[in-house]
Amino acid sequence: MDIRVSKSQIAFRRRRSFAYLWRPGMYVTSNIPLVLSLPLPREDGSPRFKKVAHPSPAVWMHHLELPDTSVLDGEVQEWMREAYASAA
Repeated sequence: MDIRVSKSQIAFRRRRSFAYLWRPGMYVTSNIPLVLSLPLPREDGSPRFKKVAHPSPAVWMHHLELPDTSVLDGEVQEWMREAYASAA
């Protein structure tokens, strides 16, 4: 695994990136301290995602607001495992 840090985000990578952490306040007015973005090979319809985008035919980008660490539960871990596996 490789970690790349830029001014706007932290990207966690294998062959491709599988998770991004970024501060929404850098782009829009927000009280949310962090957003976790996960590129998945499918659209997940969970209402927990703030937004889901389809930037390319093989990727659905899922944005999850992280107001605190309580959001990081087993369901989020499963999404992260899926994103990690698809980034190989």
